Amino acid sequence: MEQLEGYVERITYRNQESGYTVMTLHTEGDSVCVTGSFAELSEGEFVRVRGEMIVHPVYGEQMKAETLEFTAPGDVTQIERYLGSGAIRGVGPKLAKRITDMFGEDTLRILEEEPERLSEVKGISERSAMEIAEQVISKREARSAMMFLQGYHISPKLSARIYKEYGNRVYTVLRENPYRLAEDIDGVGFKTADEIAMKAGIRPDSAFRVRCGVVYLLRQAAGYGHTFYPRDELVRLSEELLGVTLSDFDSILQDLLMERRIVIRNTEPGKPVYLAQFYRMESETARMLADMNICDQSIPEEEIRGNIAGLEKESSLTLAPDQRRAVEEAVKNGITIITGGPGTGKTTIINMIIRYFIHEGLDIMLAAPTGRAAKRMTEATGFESQTIHRLLEVNGDPSENGRSHFARNEDLPLETDVVIIDEMSMVDIMLMHALLKAMVPGMRLVLVGDVDQLPSVGPGEVLRDLIRSDVFPVVKLTQIFRQAERSDIVVNAHKINDGEVVEPKRSEDFLFILRDQVGQITGACITLLREKLPKYCSCSPSEIQVLTPMRKGALGVENLNKVLQEALNPPSARKLEKEFSFGIFREGDKVMQIKNDYQLEWEMEGTFPRERGTGVFNGETGIIKLISLFDETITVLFEDGRVVAYPFSAADELELAYAVTIHKSQGSEYPAVILPLFAGPQLLMTRNLLYTGITRAKSCVCIVGRYDTFKNMILNNQEQRRYSGLRELIEACCGFTESPGKE
Repeated sequence: MEQLEGYVERITYRNQESGYTVMTLHTEGDSVCVTGSFAELSEGEFVRVRGEMIVHPVYGEQMKAETLEFTAPGDVTQIERYLGSGAIRGVGPKLAKRITDMFGEDTLRILEEEPERLSEVKGISERSAMEIAEQVISKREARSAMMFLQGYHISPKLSARIYKEYGNRVYTVLRENPYRLAEDIDGVGFKTADEIAMKAGIRPDSAFRVRCGVVYLLRQAAGYGHTFYPRDELVRLSEELLGVTLSDFDSILQDLLMERRIVIRNTEPGKPVYLAQFYRMESETARMLADMNICDQSIPEEEIRGNIAGLEKESSLTLAPDQRRAVEEAVKNGITIITGGPGTGKTTIINMIIRYFIHEGLDIMLAAPTGRAAKRMTEATGFESQTIHRLLEVNGDPSENGRSHFARNEDLPLETDVVIIDEMSMVDIMLMHALLKAMVPGMRLVLVGDVDQLPSVGPGEVLRDLIRSDVFPVVKLTQIFRQAERSDIVVNAHKINDGEVVEPKRSEDFLFILRDQVGQITGACITLLREKLPKYCSCSPSEIQVLTPMRKGALGVENLNKVLQEALNPPSARKLEKEFSFGIFREGDKVMQIKNDYQLEWEMEGTFPRERGTGVFNGETGIIKLISLFDETITVLFEDGRVVAYPFSAADELELAYAVTIHKSQGSEYPAVILPLFAGPQLLMTRNLLYTGITRAKSCVCIVGRYDTFKNMILNNQEQRRYSGLRELIEACCGFTESPGKE
């Protein structure tokens, strides 16, 4: 490893997020290009760097630095150069010369120990003298803290956030309780804090460590769909995570209880242990549902049936008995749940409910969890639908570290009489809680979805808990209607849901392409995407979606996207591209947002004046229209017409979407779906995963791969258990009172 020492002559490029820097270092009689990730750095600073000298194919010889240390200027000339470099606000080259002319090599000592003496220099007042000294001391303290943090192998970006949070208290925090980082700084997890703590000499059985580990596990639980862990399960996971035996676990829980960070429902079997926020969400959701569960007895049933019959005649439509009963329940009750598989007439019911309430002069709002689902709802009903986030007027709230903030809540409820939510199986406890806060008793809430699909990506299983509580009116649709009966997608989806094996026979919209090797499967997928399906389904390749059960493996999302990108959008002199640590993005790529970002700004294409807003959400897909290396932005056009310019620093919020997991496809519908199936873990390759994937297709499903894998998925009815307490809390709030419309 080589070493260079000198001053920073020029900073050519600096990424404030990652700390990655390209600079020119002036050494004795020479200037060298140095690259690397560094903490706070200014032109004029004196540094020592260590690393490897390399020859870049474009920029020539440079040092790829691994470490950087700040050094003090060695003589009067260096001190003058440092002060006059612009590193100290208000001090230019001329003033720097006057300061060093007066104090010589004693200048830095004067600045730190006797700053008032700077006022002896012509042009510097006492006030200016103190401001200059404060800057010098502050920069020295910040550099010292950054170097201290980098000693723990903390990245420059994280070091800056830690120093901003604690200032000079950072030394005390890291030596006494590094786990505070996980509690105080958003984005710092237990594992990062634990690595730092181990280097700081914290004992493995420290109470700080155990408490932080417990909170970490409860936060992680939400990522697996749970809102709590049973106490014994939490003990097992904690011992596994921490690598210690926990003989006094209950005292740790008591400490967290006293701090109001957790809640334990001691009355329930298994003693569920919640993070306080999730218990609050579940209990408040149960209470609000109970408050809204009102049955309006004032409208005679004969009148309701007569109105429905009139609407049927008006629209030349005859409802089936279950469909008619669903409309009746929606008219009579504060909350109505309608569930059924494809082809069972859910859209027909939504349309009739809308017409009924319009006939009664009521205001209606339609919404769905995703932009695709909302768009499909608009197309099916002719009425405007929007995402639940937009319905609630989401905004990024900087005071809450960018977490969601809804303008519509208990203080400013929705201005409507009826809210209809489609694709309800996708709604998690957080979104349900936010929706109910924006509603008041007396409004009607109609929840429509397919309970047999995969549960929400987020925590909880709201739709199932509502149905299983036996408190609300539920209409279960089972009849497949004549038009849908002609679709093998619909017929086979119901067979699969019932556990009936589907044979690989010839079909117009449900195709099997049997292949036994991974290479053959990927090759068939490429041929289908590029040549066969666009013509067959009259759509573009970007509208066809490859859905896969998993992220990892040869047929997982990560590998398939690389293969499909190369086949469908190869490198071209006419397309700009940008390489990141996680992969390459190229103009024309199909991409997906993979986290909720409430502060990303967007504007709607083709509107005048331009409609603008904030917020892009997990699962939304679009096409990269422009990559600007000058502005360092990636411009994405989303399916609903919103245009977002992502800074390169936010590019990790996107991933290629030629292939997506079946989980991520929930709520979406595509002209054609390709399902590559080879092999996978039994817990993942399940019936309801296959059912969900197949029901995403509108015109054509292509199963590509091994038939025995397809058949085994149909026979595998395992479902990963979710810990959710909403059902029990609803029953407690409602006193097990039976709803008059309950089936």
